[in-house]
Amino acid sequence: METPEQQTEVKKERRRLFNYKWIVKNVPFFLFLSVLAVVYIYNGHYATKTIRSVNKLTKEVKDLESEYKTLKSDVLFQSKQSEMAKAVQSLGLKELTAPPMVLKDSIAP
Repeated sequence: METPEQQTEVKKERRRLFNYKWIVKNVPFFLFLSVLAVVYIYNGHYATKTIRSVNKLTKEVKDLESEYKTLKSDVLFQSKQSEMAKAVQSLGLKELTAPPMVLKDSIAP
């Protein structure tokens, strides 16, 4: 236990440490700490915003990738010879039954 004299000395020392001059002398440091706290909070918000943006873009990329695969599959299916024949049948075009003729130049040897 502290004696009453020691308690008064501790109180005097605290008063000496936290007097007006000490506070005024350390205002720049307090301002620095305040700016540092604001920057720290801003950095946290910025990181959260960036993470949300990355997650959103990742989801969008997955959606576009699946759409690309679906469209690619449809194009490959429609470009098959049998599907092309069905598609052009309405235009009056028919599939060749005889092989194509090779044309030769009669002048060239």
